[in-house]
Amino acid sequence: MRSLVVAVAQVRCVPLDPEKNAVITVERIREAAARGAQLVVLPELVATGYEPAAPGLGSLAESVDQPGPCLTAWTAVAAELGVAVVAGFVEREGDRLYNSAAIIDIDGRVLAVYRKLHLFGGERDVFTPGDHGLPLVEVLGASVGIGVCYDLRFPEVLRILAVRGAELVVVPTAWVSGFDRRPPADGRIGQVDGALVQSNLNQLFLACADQVGSSGDTVFLGRSVITDPYGQAVVGPLSADDEDLVVVTLDLDQVEQARHRGPGIDPMANRRTDVYSDLLGYSPPATDGGTV
Repeated sequence: MRSLVVAVAQVRCVPLDPEKNAVITVERIREAAARGAQLVVLPELVATGYEPAAPGLGSLAESVDQPGPCLTAWTAVAAELGVAVVAGFVEREGDRLYNSAAIIDIDGRVLAVYRKLHLFGGERDVFTPGDHGLPLVEVLGASVGIGVCYDLRFPEVLRILAVRGAELVVVPTAWVSGFDRRPPADGRIGQVDGALVQSNLNQLFLACADQVGSSGDTVFLGRSVITDPYGQAVVGPLSADDEDLVVVTLDLDQVEQARHRGPGIDPMANRRTDVYSDLLGYSPPATDGGTV
C-alpha cells in the first residue's frame, strides 16, 4: 500500500503576533510528528491570524528570501523532525502583499509558495491575486497540490490539479459564515459539503485545516476535515469551537481505485475534452497531465 500520514491542526491564532503563532504552530507540528505524521497542514494566514483589514499587516509579512518568525520556525522544525509542513502567511514581494501558503519538505526546503488565486471579500483591498498558478509537488512520493479556503468555491482548481495527477490537495482555510443560505447545523457547513462533493468528483484526498475562535465580528467555523476520493470524511468535521489535532494514514492507492470504478466507468478518461473547448469558447491550455 502506498500511504502518507497526514495531520490537520485546527488552531486558535493570536491576532497579529507571528512570534506567538510560531510557538503555537511549532508545538502542533511537534505533537503531530510524535504521533507519526509525515505531513502537517495548518490554517490560512496562521502566521498572523486571519486579519486582512488590520492596519500594519504588511509589517508582519515574510518571504522565502526574508523569512520572519514563522517561516524561520517552520523550516527549522521540518528539518529537525523530518516532517513536511503546509501553512499560511502574509507574503511580501516588493510593494505587493499576497495571501500565501508555503509547502515545506522534510529537509526544511520550501518546495513551493502558493499565492491564493481567488480573494474573498475584503482580502481584495489588501492582497494581490495569486500569480504562481497551482503548484503540484512531490512529498514523500505523493503528488500534492494546494489551494486556500475560497479557492474551493471554484471547481476549476481541483479539476486542474486532479487532471495533472494530484492525489492529495491540502487546503489551509479560515472558514466563516455568511456565504451559504443554510446556517451551520449538526457539525456540517457548506464548506465541508463542498469538500466532500469535490473529492468525489475529482477522485482525490482533501485535507482542510481551519481556525477556531473569533476576531472582532468574525467567527471562525472550525470543522476541519479530511476527505477521501469517494467523497467520504476520513476524519472530521472537527469541533466548531475547540483546537484539535488529528493524524490519519491515507491509502494513496484509493485514488487510482476511485478513478477506475469498473468497465467503462473511468471519470478521468471519460471526459469529453473534444467538446468542452467548443462549449467554453476557447481552447484550454495543455497541462502536465493533458487538457482540462
